[in-house]
Amino acid sequence: MRIDIKHRFTGAVIFSHDTENNTMKLTVEAAVSIRASLDGAFLDGAFLDGAFLDGASLDGASLDGASLDG
Repeated sequence: MRIDIKHRFTGAVIFSHDTENNTMKLTVEAAVSIRASLDGAFLDGAFLDGAFLDGASLDGASLDGASLDG
């Protein structure tokens, strides 16, 4: 299943990930693993508990209601 991460203001796709049983967490981790910039990403309500986000570029990202417990 393909999941797109879009810019919070423009709606432009800034990263896509397509894999079986995909989740937003897997998509964000895939972006971080290749050092993709997620600056300005719309991640409101994303369930990212336990995601490996070391080195993630999330400047200006919208994370309202996102679950980020480690």
